[in-house]
Amino acid sequence: MSPRCVVVGPPGAGKTTVSELLAERLGVGFRDVDADIVETAGKPISDIFTDDGEQVFRALEEEAVAKALAEHDGVLALGGGAVLSPRTRELLRDHTVVFLNVGMAEGVRRTGLSSARPLLSGVNPRSTFKALLDARLPLYREVATIEVLTDSLDPEQVTDAVIEGVGQ
Repeated sequence: MSPRCVVVGPPGAGKTTVSELLAERLGVGFRDVDADIVETAGKPISDIFTDDGEQVFRALEEEAVAKALAEHDGVLALGGGAVLSPRTRELLRDHTVVFLNVGMAEGVRRTGLSSARPLLSGVNPRSTFKALLDARLPLYREVATIEVLTDSLDPEQVTDAVIEGVGQ
């Protein structure tokens, strides 16, 4: 069993929204790795970061991704930082991976620099978002089969572009 496609991208790219629409349009199930982590840990991701630290979260995330890739055959949405793990990037090599890209200005607008996003809280969230994009962009592109720039598109248009790109 293997996911029909895996969706990656930075905060604000629309991973969950587009993944849900994509699953609906393809007639398959949807699974969100962040939701799996919350269920396993029994607390919100922001609390995992605060109570246990990013390293513990990343270990939970790596395991959750591996499990979901092995179990799920629909559309799978990964958290924005999942690609930081070399093991995860290796596991993604055998999958159709959709990279939803978002520019810095649009990403900041969409996330609203939300405190629910632990890596975007802090003294200078715009600077943090830029650093996050700079560090992760090459990793997203390394694993991507398809890249869709979401800045000027609504979720339905992004979903159309993904379906066209994966040849469904």
